[in-house]
Amino acid sequence: MGDTGRSWITRLADAALDRAGWGVDTARDVAEEVKVALRAMASPGGVRGVAMEAAWLTARAVLYPWGAVAEQLRPDGPYRHYRTDGLPPRQRGLVVSAMDAAGTPIVLVHGIGDNRSAFAVLSGALRRRGFGVVHAVNYSVLTALTGDVRRSAALLGEQIERICEQTGSDQVHVVGHSLGGLIARYYVQRLHGDSRVRTLVTLGTPHNGTLSAYLVPTPLTRQLRPGSELLTELAEPCRPCRTRFVVVWSEMDQIIVPQRNARLEHSSLIVEEHQIRDSGHLSLPVDTRTLHVVVTAITQSDDLSPHPIAAGGEAFRAPAKTDRHS
Repeated sequence: MGDTGRSWITRLADAALDRAGWGVDTARDVAEEVKVALRAMASPGGVRGVAMEAAWLTARAVLYPWGAVAEQLRPDGPYRHYRTDGLPPRQRGLVVSAMDAAGTPIVLVHGIGDNRSAFAVLSGALRRRGFGVVHAVNYSVLTALTGDVRRSAALLGEQIERICEQTGSDQVHVVGHSLGGLIARYYVQRLHGDSRVRTLVTLGTPHNGTLSAYLVPTPLTRQLRPGSELLTELAEPCRPCRTRFVVVWSEMDQIIVPQRNARLEHSSLIVEEHQIRDSGHLSLPVDTRTLHVVVTAITQSDDLSPHPIAAGGEAFRAPAKTDRHS
């Protein structure tokens, strides 16, 4: 990294730390996180991760116009078939032995300035594994830039209610990337959404804010700054939450700064954490390790035993509270 890169990071960090009122110890912690990210990028896996991030960014530019068109809900998944002999073996196995997992809708919520194209790979992979309803929601670019997390969470709740009504399901699973994870968390934690959301998987979500939010001064990005009113509200004690949280974060995330701010610790929440060393922020939804985490979380029963067919036939172990994926 050249002098220009270092000076840019220094200016960003100085401005953010000054506005946030952070002291020297916090500044040192942030500097240490930057070193960890740079070491991850310099590793062989990090080089591959950077290449994947660049390739996916190019692909997203192509897919973005397609993703701007709202997806039509298709509540006619394989779990609604009376006969399964026409289904591929993997789908048939999931429907027969884990109909609840196959029939529970999966709702995908994208990040800021994005659309459902962010989940083009993940949604297809989930459908191939036999999940009947995989629905990616869109919220407008205008809302993303000038809106409010609380309002977006209420709108997400309305969409989930419609999905439950159309599919006849009592609950859904939600996967949220970046801001999408925070919107879903607010719905679950503050708007009683835990009665509808069985599992919430967040990918690179700024649960504790991000210094990059200081780069764009909009009402929404102010909510994403460390110590904001919104994040303080979410950190406060709340009633016990029935939703299981699965948090995926990467040491090489270039948007969540410091990267560990994508972690989630809360006394009222059940949280399972997965740490990936070398995935960029945009490519988290296409990382194969992320897919494994999502599928395993969705198919876990109360005894934390994942369904082997949905997981691809591999020998998955029930993850501990914190798992590292290199």
